[in-house]
Amino acid sequence: MQIGVPAESDDRKSLVAATPETVKTLVARGHEVIVEAGAGEFAHYTDEAYRNAGARIGDAASAFGAQIVLKVASPTAEELPLMRRGAVLAGMLDPFDAENAQRLARAGVTAFALEAAPRTTRAQSLDVLSSQANIAGYKAVLVAAHHYPRFMPMLMTAAGTVKAARVLVLGAGVAGLQAIATAKRLGAVIEASDVRPAVKEQIESLGAKFLNVPYETDEEREAAQGVGGYARPMPQSWLQRQAALVHERAKQADVVITTALIPGRPAPTLISFETVHAMKPGSVIVDLAAGRGPILDGRRGGNCPLTEPDEVVVTANGVQIVGYSNLASMVPSDASSLYARNLLDFLKLIIAKDGTLNIDLTDDIVAATLLARDGEVTRKP
Repeated sequence: MQIGVPAESDDRKSLVAATPETVKTLVARGHEVIVEAGAGEFAHYTDEAYRNAGARIGDAASAFGAQIVLKVASPTAEELPLMRRGAVLAGMLDPFDAENAQRLARAGVTAFALEAAPRTTRAQSLDVLSSQANIAGYKAVLVAAHHYPRFMPMLMTAAGTVKAARVLVLGAGVAGLQAIATAKRLGAVIEASDVRPAVKEQIESLGAKFLNVPYETDEEREAAQGVGGYARPMPQSWLQRQAALVHERAKQADVVITTALIPGRPAPTLISFETVHAMKPGSVIVDLAAGRGPILDGRRGGNCPLTEPDEVVVTANGVQIVGYSNLASMVPSDASSLYARNLLDFLKLIIAKDGTLNIDLTDDIVAATLLARDGEVTRKP
């Protein structure tokens, strides 16, 4: 098969969908790999490294014109016409974006959105959401430490003792757990909250205190179990009790990191206007859901309605709200490396041992990720 790796654009331009490591593997299996010149530049993978791995360096038209195209983000309106009808596209294509799915279908490509892979043991090696969220959780703490005007760890010096920073992590999925682990390494005192009771043990094993909001009804208990490895929207009664607890703990926190996302829905509001205004001057909020919250006053925030995507907002009371919407791209070498391995494992499912394309819809992963084929959208948002 001929496999193309174009350069990314817009906010994903620092990432690349294949690395010299994965290119070498693909070439060893008999595939021809075309990498667009400069595609790995921002991730510190040089064209020479790709050549040494066996790739051919070409232009955008050559990379997009391959039989299989590997991307991080969906092709832009300018890039999509470069793809041939019937070609395979694999990447993070946002399966909940109905307009983009229709656009891919009209282009006649066979599109696979890897974010839609089921949360099963077999699919773990190609779980792009987890690999990128892991990096985002790590980087969120470093970004918070950069903006926080004090030390993170407790220090005992000749000039006196500095107290450890208090960190509150809201949401204990992959990103939240990595944020807890990273904050612990930096010496912070950590509290964490999540709607799912099953994560309590994981939170505490990483050295954080679990903030427990008891369930009072069967409806609350059922919703808290989640579905497919993801949290579900909680009843309003539980959310009100959680909001009251979060408000009190956020007032004491120096850093708040919010990570709550529900696939296909606006991110829930975890930090309200009132909570922000009650927080200490100099405290920092890092909102990993920036740009994916509900629309208020014509703008989309995140887990906090005051978040501005890709901006740092400083409120009147001195709280800094960091809304970087793609934290993984700030660690481009490792983000690209992990993502490229995810794609490599996915390709094993759609390429037969003889090197030919074999889209087997009896495979649950292939069927779940198939977004468009033969001019039709195959996966409904």
